[in-house]
Amino acid sequence: MKKICIISGPTASGKTQTSINLAKKFGGEIINFDSLLFYKELNIGTAKPSFEEREGVPHHMVDIESIRNPINAADFVSRAMPTLLSLLENNRMVYLVGGSGFYLQALIYGMYDSPTTPKEIMEQSDSLYEKEGIIPFLKILQQNDEESFLRLHENDHYRIRRAVEHFWSTGIAFSKAKQLMEEKRKIPLYQRMNWKLHHIYLDLPKDQHFEIIQKRTNEMLKNGLVQEVRSLLEKGFTGEEKPLQSIGHKESLRFIQEDDYNEEQMVEDINIATRQLAKSQRTWFKKWEKNCYHPIIDKNNIEKDFQVFLEAKNND
Repeated sequence: MKKICIISGPTASGKTQTSINLAKKFGGEIINFDSLLFYKELNIGTAKPSFEEREGVPHHMVDIESIRNPINAADFVSRAMPTLLSLLENNRMVYLVGGSGFYLQALIYGMYDSPTTPKEIMEQSDSLYEKEGIIPFLKILQQNDEESFLRLHENDHYRIRRAVEHFWSTGIAFSKAKQLMEEKRKIPLYQRMNWKLHHIYLDLPKDQHFEIIQKRTNEMLKNGLVQEVRSLLEKGFTGEEKPLQSIGHKESLRFIQEDDYNEEQMVEDINIATRQLAKSQRTWFKKWEKNCYHPIIDKNNIEKDFQVFLEAKNND
């Protein structure tokens, strides 16, 4: 049985340091599933582990693409899976580390079988959306996919459009395709592959966590977050690239472009947005089977429990 260690948790909860500590002590390699760490140009605003931190511990899925070419979950799986399978085949301990739960889910549970949307469908969707907004898409869903219409919030334009595009492309309601995939996924990919998982979930009290978030924001700005974004604009990036709309980068862009948006407002907005992200990450992982730890006071327990997980291979 192949063994995988997942290290997840809300942003700024100590995932990077925990994974490096475990890998250095017990061996193994890290596969990142934090979506912003994929991009070569983003360093300061992503809390990307430094080259010094990565020394001696192979990291995969870090600095693999330009922000000009955003990576979605399907791209992630197609790139990460061969590495994961190769490491397991060579009996290397694998640590899946990050906070982007959807990417992790896609990798270990399997992707929805969703065909690539034809170019003409995308153009039809873009044209309709530009001319009339989201209303006609909602009407199409209400008529042809009532389940998705009722499930999706009216402000979730991306998923509403995606559901309509799926219907246009296949003639099948997206909710029906989703139901069929859920049936298939009753036995998750990791079980079909006979992978044994040990899920380390890091979190800490919200008031203590917010202090860490505020400290990290200050450190990022001190280390040159705004200058990093300014440099990207000078190199020809527009600021509209999807990764540059992420927390920290978006506020930095506004600070650069708007004279009446001061540094104090920027810091407050980054802190609030980061806290909101942490809340959504907690919600995402709420139903996952996991071992919960405080990243600071539970360090010994993390190592002890992980060692038990490793040694259990002799009994498999």
